[in-house]
Amino acid sequence: MRRSVEPGVGRELGPRFGVEEGYAWYRGESHGGSAHRHAAFQLVLAPRGEAALAGADGTVVRGTALLVPPMTVHRMVAAGELLTLFVEPHSALADRLRGRCGSGSDILAVPEVGLLDEAELGRAAALPSAGLDPRLLAAAALLEGLEEPVPMDVVAARVGLSPQRLRALARQQLGIPLARRRIWSKLRRSAQALEEGRSPADAAAAGGFADQAHLTHRMREMIGMTPAAVLRALREPSQSAAGASGHVHGDGPGDG
Repeated sequence: MRRSVEPGVGRELGPRFGVEEGYAWYRGESHGGSAHRHAAFQLVLAPRGEAALAGADGTVVRGTALLVPPMTVHRMVAAGELLTLFVEPHSALADRLRGRCGSGSDILAVPEVGLLDEAELGRAAALPSAGLDPRLLAAAALLEGLEEPVPMDVVAARVGLSPQRLRALARQQLGIPLARRRIWSKLRRSAQALEEGRSPADAAAAGGFADQAHLTHRMREMIGMTPAAVLRALREPSQSAAGASGHVHGDGPGDG
């Protein structure tokens, strides 16, 4: 895979974390971790050697590029420098990933994805999905734009669907309940705040979480990272994020 710069423009190489339109990303070493799952597609790319992920049953999948479908329990296995992308399910890149994994929930080796340029991946992640029902996209946008949770029957009525049909569409086309999609959106806002240099407490407020502990729990649960690990990755671009106080993919239990 061709990798000269970080996703985004002019980023230095090294362990870093960032949030772009349609995806978040982390580059750095993995020292293993506990089981977790998240509402995004996850791509794990190895610029040298192989990446390794273990499934819920302990089976380890290895390859230069690995794909984890949404809500699939997995854990990182120790490896050298990796580029990990968390791709939002409503993006054009997610359309391509859905086509690759179908309706399955297994971790897959996807060597063809590893041949793509980072810039190409970023462009595809930033584009909206062409394959999702417009009413589902409208419901997701509505949920993301609201500060407080709204009953699903209200959301469904606003986009012209029954609650049952909206839930079915979300599971069928996104692979996740819309409620989990809302959590991902809140995490993205918190991650953006961390990227701006704000404290974990401020990041929790920016994302609409009750407090810093709630943000830490949800971030660790959904993407296997904590706010403290993200800040280490952002502040120490020339060093591994796996410091003495913990590392990015292994400083707390997931929801698996």
